[in-house]
Amino acid sequence: MIRKLLCKIDSISIAALMVALSSLLSRFLGIFRDRILGSEFGLGDTLDIYFAAFRVPDLIFNLIVLGALSAGFIPVFSQLLKKTSAKLNHQKEAWEVANIILSILGLSLILLSGFGILFAPFLTKLIAPGFDPEKMRITANVTRIMFLSPIFLGISSILGGVLQSFKRFFIYSLAPIVYNVGIIFGALFLAPVWGVYGLAYGVVLGAFFHMFIQVPTVYNLGLRFRLSFNFKDKNVLKIATMMLPRTLSLAVGQFNLLVITVIASTMNSGSLSVFNYANNLQTFPVGIFGISFAIAAFPTLSAIAFDKKKLVSSFSSTFRKILFFVVPSTILLLTLRAQIVRVVFGAGSFDWQDTLLTMETLKYFVISLFAQATIPLLVRVFYARHNSSTPFFVGLVSAIINVFLSFYLGKRMGVAGLALAFSISNIINFVLLWIILKLEIGYMNEMRILISTIKFSISAIAAGLTVQGAKLIVWPYIDMTTTLGVFIQGFFAGISGLTVYIAYSALLKSEELFDFWSSIKRRFHGKKIDTGDRGEARGI
Repeated sequence: MIRKLLCKIDSISIAALMVALSSLLSRFLGIFRDRILGSEFGLGDTLDIYFAAFRVPDLIFNLIVLGALSAGFIPVFSQLLKKTSAKLNHQKEAWEVANIILSILGLSLILLSGFGILFAPFLTKLIAPGFDPEKMRITANVTRIMFLSPIFLGISSILGGVLQSFKRFFIYSLAPIVYNVGIIFGALFLAPVWGVYGLAYGVVLGAFFHMFIQVPTVYNLGLRFRLSFNFKDKNVLKIATMMLPRTLSLAVGQFNLLVITVIASTMNSGSLSVFNYANNLQTFPVGIFGISFAIAAFPTLSAIAFDKKKLVSSFSSTFRKILFFVVPSTILLLTLRAQIVRVVFGAGSFDWQDTLLTMETLKYFVISLFAQATIPLLVRVFYARHNSSTPFFVGLVSAIINVFLSFYLGKRMGVAGLALAFSISNIINFVLLWIILKLEIGYMNEMRILISTIKFSISAIAAGLTVQGAKLIVWPYIDMTTTLGVFIQGFFAGISGLTVYIAYSALLKSEELFDFWSSIKRRFHGKKIDTGDRGEARGI
């Protein structure tokens, strides 16, 4: 079993399942982390400081690292590996590119983090203008500590890009888990001693674990790191060319979050924490299903990017599988949001008023789950075709809309308005990406996607009605004033809803349900798996 997990994985479904399961565990750890934070500190100044201090280091990481990784490094490195796949002892060019990127990226992050540490007070004034002087001073100090994390995460992400290119998804998928373990360690053992500073040291420790766990496997694959700053290397120049629009695109997204942070800092104490807590809950299905499938599909999409027939087949299959999981997730989050918020955060200083605010905010986030979950796949299709400019311009348009809506709706609805603005802008982003991709490649298997979506929707509606009924059935027999009682109600209703969803999907002959189950059975019975679905194998 372990040997199979460590081997190369060609199936998109199995790779996505592996990444999804690790993401699920990681996000459960994240929920445990948030519960600890909520019960210890409540929705107040301490957590506002923590989340505000997290923003700029996270921005640096997203701009510099993710731009290089998702837009440039993996497609170029994968192509180099493909060229040398028949002569594994001659992968010198690929490893040289990895060394150059690691050297340049590492030095860049050290310099940027150094500047961030030096100018932390100025940055704090920009991102949290509503904080009082003492709150601002502490935020600046916490930011200085957190600026160490992008260095470790940057190196880790390139190592992860190597693992993805070799389709070694198991070790790659463990990195987010140990990252959260580090943060939880900080919350449990360092925060009681050093307060919010202990939380910051936990973030740095988690970032180090994120990097360290990937080192042995990358070394075994052949990487021997040495400093190299060959800026003229043709492959490095190609990565840089592809990286620029991606970095600008990420800058737009990070600017969105900065605007939200600025607006939330001027609202009631705890508003920023409410936004982050609700956002963490709604990104649960996005990360587990949307991003996992997009990550798993990216190497395959890169290899077939200019074969339209194969590209459409792989895209359609992956898109439908994402929706198969995200549609019921949307219904469950809507119908069980009270139970979820109360069980996850409802302890200690996190009172009922905090629960109501988080529930209301979560409701507006969930509206756009389908868009948030499928945008990563749409964007990667553009990247696979060496087009990183289109996602940037589309993202810019949706970001401008989000900024205006955030100011408008934030004044009228409070923090829930920020969530609604976020959802509207993501739906617009999705629609524009779909239209442009349609114009670029033509036929996108729309009818097959539509039929599958109708089946998912019917099944999800039945599941939602079942959840509502199940909540009423179990309610008289449990104590709803306790966390255990709320958990039992939510668990019973949720399992009932999922059972009905699967039953209806089977009744409606959902191809995605049967394909996913067949992929799992083939993988663990040692049979060969293709990278498509059953329909693709038949040439449909």
